This record gives sequence, structure tokens and C-alpha cells, in this order.
Amino acid sequence: MGIFDKIKNAIFGGEAQAAPVTEAAAAPKMEPAQRQAAPSAAPSVTPTTAPTTVDIVPILDAAVKKSGQKLDWRHSIVDLMKAVGMDASLSERKELAAELGYSGDTGDSAKMNMFLHKALMKKLSENGGKVPEDLMD
Repeated sequence: MGIFDKIKNAIFGGEAQAAPVTEAAAAPKMEPAQRQAAPSAAPSVTPTTAPTTVDIVPILDAAVKKSGQKLDWRHSIVDLMKAVGMDASLSERKELAAELGYSGDTGDSAKMNMFLHKALMKKLSENGGKVPEDLMD
């Protein structure tokens, strides 16, 4: 699992929430009296796979509060990674940079960090995250 997937799972609640709904789980519950009254009228269940949108703001705000640290996840990739309990070391950020297609100098960590934050917000948005507009540009 890559660094982006770890961040996404930390924010979105992991792979368990992304699991598809099975037909048995999506089927409506019928009381025994209903089944007897209409034995030939089987319910037509079409599971919908509408994408779920996850609002990242309350999740990350709660993560910052839980951390007990003064973290600015809205502007800092390091703080965002710390908020979700991840290693925010330069080596981890370089790995994330490779995943997100950073082609600049990884030795210029300030420039790389700015790219990482913007690219992460964009990718979270593409993967079902509700990201505030001001963080998308």
C-alpha cells in the first residue's frame, strides 16, 4: 500500500468503509407476514453503487484535536500527515512525491511540500473526498 492510500484510508476510514454492499446486505428486510401475503412478488433490488463523498474537513479537524498538537493541515502536508498519525519524514514525503508525479527537485523540500499538499487535495477529491475549494487551487 502506498503513502497516498495510507493517507486516504486514514481519512476515509480504511478499506472497510470502501467495501461494496453485497446484495444480501442491500435486500430489504421482510417480515414473515409480508412474505406469506405476497409469495410470488419478490422485491426487485438493484444495488446502487453511488460514490460516497467524505467531507475531509471535520475528519481532519477532529484528528488535529485528538493529536493535542497545533497542526495546520490546511496548509502543511507535514501537519496533515501528523494529524492522521503518519510518519511525516522527508523520506516518506519523497515517496509520496514519486506516487503523485512530482518532477521537481526533492531536495527543495519547501517547493515539494507545496506541490504535495495541492496534489494530495486534488487526488483526495478525485477519490471521493469533499475538499474545500480554497484548498484545490
